[in-house]
Amino acid sequence: MFWEAPSAMMFRESKRSAAGMNKAFLRVAVFFLLPGAAWAQEPANHSPATASPANSIKFMSVDEVRPGMTGVAYTVFEGVKPETMGVEVLGLIRNMNGPRNDVVLVRLHGQKAEYTGVVAGMSGSPVYIDGKLLGALAYRIGTFTKEPIAGVTPIQQMLEINEFDRSVPPSRSVPPAVTPGPQKNSSADVTGTAGPLSSIPQGYAQLLQPIEAPFAFSGFDESSIKLFAPQFAAAGIFPVMGAGSSSNEKQPEPIEPGSAVSAVLVKGDMDVAAGCTVTYLDAEHLLACGHPITQYGMIDMTMTKASVVTTLATPLGSFKIMSATEPVGSFVQDRRTGILGRFHRESQMIPVTLSIHGANGSKEFHYEVLNNARLTPVMMMATVYNSLMGMNQYGEETTYRLNGTIHVAGYPDVKMANLYSPTDTMPTAYAVAIGLGERFGRIYDNPFQAPQVGGVSLNFDLERDRRSATLEIARTDVTEARPGDEITIEAVLRPYRGDRIVLRIPVRVPASVPRGTLRILVSDGDTLDRARRINPIMSRKLDLNSTIEMLNKEHVNDRLYVSLLEANPQATVEDKVMPAMPLSIMNVMDGMRATQEMIVFSESAVHETSTPVGYVVNGAQVISLTIK
Repeated sequence: MFWEAPSAMMFRESKRSAAGMNKAFLRVAVFFLLPGAAWAQEPANHSPATASPANSIKFMSVDEVRPGMTGVAYTVFEGVKPETMGVEVLGLIRNMNGPRNDVVLVRLHGQKAEYTGVVAGMSGSPVYIDGKLLGALAYRIGTFTKEPIAGVTPIQQMLEINEFDRSVPPSRSVPPAVTPGPQKNSSADVTGTAGPLSSIPQGYAQLLQPIEAPFAFSGFDESSIKLFAPQFAAAGIFPVMGAGSSSNEKQPEPIEPGSAVSAVLVKGDMDVAAGCTVTYLDAEHLLACGHPITQYGMIDMTMTKASVVTTLATPLGSFKIMSATEPVGSFVQDRRTGILGRFHRESQMIPVTLSIHGANGSKEFHYEVLNNARLTPVMMMATVYNSLMGMNQYGEETTYRLNGTIHVAGYPDVKMANLYSPTDTMPTAYAVAIGLGERFGRIYDNPFQAPQVGGVSLNFDLERDRRSATLEIARTDVTEARPGDEITIEAVLRPYRGDRIVLRIPVRVPASVPRGTLRILVSDGDTLDRARRINPIMSRKLDLNSTIEMLNKEHVNDRLYVSLLEANPQATVEDKVMPAMPLSIMNVMDGMRATQEMIVFSESAVHETSTPVGYVVNGAQVISLTIK
């Protein structure tokens, strides 16, 4: 039995009248025209597909708002049916949410609202005064507050959200992966407004804050969430474990103002979804939240119905435990004053298959990840790391052999083949995740084409020991040679806690090598790739096809490479390498050097060979050979 405050009893009659107005509202529909989008309100007891724009509903502007006005708001406390709360207007705060973005301050009344306070997941709850839609509950005041006081985003500001003639997010640059470390402010950016300023220490106080729309992580281990906390914070994601789940259950009840909905980032064997409340809907669209969840602008997130398992009241901050259910469309806009979803539209998510093979058997994981330049890389890293850490075969000395592909529509597949062995600086599974995230980041980070990633397939073979080896010695059997001669490179590697391995690699000196000193680089694959990455041309953005070609040319790390370096200039244009370029051609192409379209190096890699080692190779040495 909830205790009913005297103020709540004063609102009984107003709630009855508001309930009567609400029943009338449920029997009407609205139609109005916005630039670029037509809106038609449907009766709340019908599905969106059967909406009828017969009559119009009025909206209350902020100029009509007066302190002391009373009304009603709708939200789901348990199950799927919206319940009423009394609303009392306290006043209007001008420019509270930015220039000409006002917020209406209200006090909530009713047994449940006064017991729970303002609840995470309540954002978007519609507020009606005198039968007019005022806006959405979207803000709360601080923590440990004793009264349920909330801020309302006016409906006119929410209706400004339109689709800008497109519904597919453009390509965006992706910031580099963040190295894990202690988080000084774990609650930073809980509003979901990401950006480069999120890591700057706060030197101010903000009392009126957006009601949290926490991202519920299901199927994740706590260590995975902690390790990727900096990346989540940079992407505007506030992870919460144990606050919800996802399923494909049918939910026959139609969506209406006050219903719970979810925006899905990951679904399948692992789930990530953010939940809030519907403010307004018509036959084609709905508005929710009243504030952003990421504020990325154009997005493509699966929109689902949701049920509320329960509403948990705590002094620190009450929240709804929600479960995402059947898909009903796609969220396509995430703006300052809310998110916009379209019914009957399917999000283009990325199907992922992880096959993990170990001594005790195999396991497969199947899930889908949203296609978004900012969110996809971090979600791929977190899900892959979480899957590997969830295997019983995992241990500190586990080595992973990866073979996989990233399918990009209209382009060659991105190949992934590497060996990952434990190091003293990071867990092996984390190294795998970082490598995968780096590839996704480079795929998305181009200003020319928006990649359509069609699928990811990853196969892992687990080995129980640490398979890494360091290059100790590299030498040749001769100190002088002639063009066309065959020489032998002898390399000595020291495996981790193992006996030395001696490799002998035959190499033929190219017939075109001039007299003088020939440098021979004996190295791991990362040394060769690192020299390419610090190439000044890499600071320029490549198109998608060149980026994929560069990724597929990268060297694997379980082979030992021998490169012959000739003292003649070598030119690089985008992903193309032209060794031993004649000076006459160099002069013709000299104009490209001024624009950095062509980079010239003093040495040319005229020959490269490699041999498999079966270990992750580390180290590099240079041998000098005199050519007669």
